[in-house]
Amino acid sequence: MINAKRFIQELHLQVLSPSTREEWDVHAAELNRPGLQFVGFYQHFPQNWPQVVGLTEMSYLESLTDAQRRECLEAFFSYNIPCVIICRGMHPPDDMMELAAKHNIALLRTEMVTTRFVALAMNYLNGCLAPRTTLHGVLVDVYGMGVLITGESGVGKSEAALELVRRGHQLVADDVVDVCRITENRLIGESPETVRHFMEIRGIGIIDIKAMYGISAVLTTKTIDLVIHLEAWKEKKAYDRLGLSEDFTTIMDVRVPQVVLPVRPGRNVAVVIEVAARNHSLKQMGYSAAKELDRRLNEMMMNAGK
Repeated sequence: MINAKRFIQELHLQVLSPSTREEWDVHAAELNRPGLQFVGFYQHFPQNWPQVVGLTEMSYLESLTDAQRRECLEAFFSYNIPCVIICRGMHPPDDMMELAAKHNIALLRTEMVTTRFVALAMNYLNGCLAPRTTLHGVLVDVYGMGVLITGESGVGKSEAALELVRRGHQLVADDVVDVCRITENRLIGESPETVRHFMEIRGIGIIDIKAMYGISAVLTTKTIDLVIHLEAWKEKKAYDRLGLSEDFTTIMDVRVPQVVLPVRPGRNVAVVIEVAARNHSLKQMGYSAAKELDRRLNEMMMNAGK
């Protein structure tokens, strides 16, 4: 479902004919240009999509006689469509205004050209309709990369994030991260509005990062590019010391690279997270320090055997 008032506000639409419907039964990030419907072809008509009238459709309507246009629009507005958006600031025919009001269908207008409006509206709908979930963790922007810090309560996630903020990075969400999957392989994280920019530090309580460190210390949303999982150091556990293999975790069916980071007193976790973020950036550009070292060692052994 799409909130009609928010849709109109976010896309800066002018209301030509209002509707009493507060929500639209829209379940796909798609819009329809009803050129085929105006000529009478209603097979496979996506009536649950917002309808966009551009210059081509309006020119066709203006080419009809008054009787033909009335018949065309009566058939069109007989369907339970969410809304009709007229682009380029064009003025609709009087019978379109009349029929929209009669059938309680919102008639809207934008000054944008049709292709640009369709792209912006699809992007907005995609964000609204994207699958969502809530995770326990801290999301921080580190060198432009979205790092989701996870781990058991009390392991030091918020303290590590606070040190990262102090070092010039940006907080997105603390403790509760709302995640939506906007494409098949892209996740966006944000903080719930009620706790946005707040952080809980044990022994101190709630602090306001934006008030303490300024607007440059916070972000509203960020892609999740890397997961850092903090865990208490286990003496008998064999941790990866080379980095030749890459670990992943799955969030909403999306595979995200993950680094398991053991925590113990004296270890500067924030600095290690910075290094992990930079190292992941290098891997994305095709360079792996572990593989380069492995190549050099293999080359050295081959030369020694000659």
